[in-house]
Amino acid sequence: MKKLIIKCQLIDRADFECRAAEIGLEFGSTIWQHERIYVPSDYRPNMNHPRMILRTEVRQTNQPANYTMFLKRHIEDSGVDIVHKTAVGDYTEATAMIHQLGFRKAAEVSRQRQELALDEHTKMCLDIVEGLAGSFLKIEAELAENVAVEALRREVFRTLELFGQETFIMQTYADLMTEQMQPYYLPEY
Repeated sequence: MKKLIIKCQLIDRADFECRAAEIGLEFGSTIWQHERIYVPSDYRPNMNHPRMILRTEVRQTNQPANYTMFLKRHIEDSGVDIVHKTAVGDYTEATAMIHQLGFRKAAEVSRQRQELALDEHTKMCLDIVEGLAGSFLKIEAELAENVAVEALRREVFRTLELFGQETFIMQTYADLMTEQMQPYYLPEY
């Protein structure tokens, strides 16, 4: 599936939560996620390489963890990611397969996340990421076949504006942990 993924560091989390409550939006309970991010052995920055992500997720402490594997590839010119995911039954075997495919571990990211589905194709995630200051809002919008990327991008930017945000971030959380954040101002439409 193709996804447009835009995130921002919240200016004021309390203000964001008030605005969300005013329009009847309520985020779900907190989920703990830990991701190991793998890149190809010949990975070089600024190249369009796929990333393998092995996620451990705990939704309830009295339930076992769930494991999911993602393959993500960013389409540079469009700002869209191609995302494939599958459930993993054996974490150790999945890790071994990733290494056998020639991928190496590049980063680990742990976060507390609350999710909210805006519709069947769009969700918002409110994240607190270990090692990064503040809270982040991430919007993941699935790109339907008959929708132009620019139209979807405008819709996501309008959503950010609705919540009082002025900038967005294109970097992954793993990149933000090793690089300086590069925020971009939302365009005016």
